[in-house]
Amino acid sequence: MKIVSREEFLNSAGQQLESSDWFTVTQDQIDQFAECTHDHQFIHVDPEKAKATPFGSTIAHGFLSLSMLSYFAESFNLVVEGVYMGVNYGFDKVRFIAPVKVNSRIRCHAKVIDVVEKNPGQFMMTTDVEVEIEGSDKPALKAEWIGMQMAK
Repeated sequence: MKIVSREEFLNSAGQQLESSDWFTVTQDQIDQFAECTHDHQFIHVDPEKAKATPFGSTIAHGFLSLSMLSYFAESFNLVVEGVYMGVNYGFDKVRFIAPVKVNSRIRCHAKVIDVVEKNPGQFMMTTDVEVEIEGSDKPALKAEWIGMQMAK
């Protein structure tokens, strides 16, 4: 996470942010996500049945890969000085492009699209994010992620 002045923050559109570290997606994590979301489709939680699919193994839920953005943002996020709270505002676009097979390593690349001061001290930042799968030509997902930062 990099803390910048209000001026730098407002002028950050187009800035490529630092990529996150690699993260290994394990079967235990996939199983825990299935429990939380009640999505127990066999392709996620049954390694034996999943072997017979074109993927050859279980795959992470698309929403699991998407939810990892919060974790990844800790390393790449741009933060306005004086921030006292940040909230997830939503997404303009989300596309799941390639499956994340169990034990794959993923990381996130991000680029600032826009930063707007909606109200005094209230900054809306739109970021283009892409979750890369190590060794894959295609990313797991691409999205336009919107966050709101409140600063004193």
